[in-house]
Amino acid sequence: MPEPRYDVIAIGNAVVDIIASCKDELIEELQLNRGGMTLIDEARAEELYAAMPPAREVSGGSAANTLAGLSTLGMQCAFIGQVASDQMGKVFAHDMRATGIDFDTPPREGEPATGRVLIFVTPDGERTMNTFLGAGQYLPAEALDEDLIASGAILYLEGYLWDPEEPRRAMRRAIDVARAAGRKIAFTASESFVIDRHGDDFRAMIDDGVIDILFVNESELATLTGEADFETGLAAIAGKVPVLVATRSEKGAVAIAHGERAQVAAEPIDKVVDTTGAGDQFAAGFLSGHAKGVSLQQCLKRGAIAAAEVISHYGPRPEADMQKLMAEKLG
Repeated sequence: MPEPRYDVIAIGNAVVDIIASCKDELIEELQLNRGGMTLIDEARAEELYAAMPPAREVSGGSAANTLAGLSTLGMQCAFIGQVASDQMGKVFAHDMRATGIDFDTPPREGEPATGRVLIFVTPDGERTMNTFLGAGQYLPAEALDEDLIASGAILYLEGYLWDPEEPRRAMRRAIDVARAAGRKIAFTASESFVIDRHGDDFRAMIDDGVIDILFVNESELATLTGEADFETGLAAIAGKVPVLVATRSEKGAVAIAHGERAQVAAEPIDKVVDTTGAGDQFAAGFLSGHAKGVSLQQCLKRGAIAAAEVISHYGPRPEADMQKLMAEKLG
């Protein structure tokens, strides 16, 4: 098996985040799913955008955010995702490449537009996301560069993109290619509503040993296992995946790998500004440690440091010098 060219290759939504601070009352007025993620169509996206306070635009997408974090931590990364041939698509592609990530998926002509996520952030830092997937729903299996996929040590997939049929087919093909090349598969469940719709698929992949590293948060773990108790949920999956990582917001995180268990407290910060991207950056921190072969405990610590950095400012991607920050925090 040849040495991998990339540390992590990800397939995910190619979207631009549009983030605005708002009062709690606006969440009620617009009948939004507070603290959750809701899929919307283009008409609803336009309606919500018109109702938003002044906003900022930042390239996003769960797996893309994780790669941005990994790249700032010195990892070699490549991204596969679908944008349209429009201004938002150019913004997304520029931001990925400027972060040092290889991104060569050809843009799609015609409708729909590049995807966007309208994010309303309330004073407590909670984010309410409304996602128009746009062109990202039409990533075809034919767009996959199989040599590229085979050249990544880890293939990272996001559950959000499991919903539309074409990308789901593309990701299944990518899994086959990566496994045939002897690479690892990392998977993030993304959101409980995704598990509600595709849990049978996810559970089958877990049972079949397809997933090497599984990322879930506390509520996703409960949805995936049907177990309300956190420890019972962990026990239900821990023996089925080589590495299980479960985050618990302010309660920290737990990882179980090959029978070894580690846990870490949340990193203290002065103020939670915006929780957008917390899980994505936790995954980046963890995977950066995993790729280096550090201890399970230190992988978790790296994840907690990365998550704390991103929730201390607006936007889903790091703004600090993450390699310097890791060195300072880890001693």
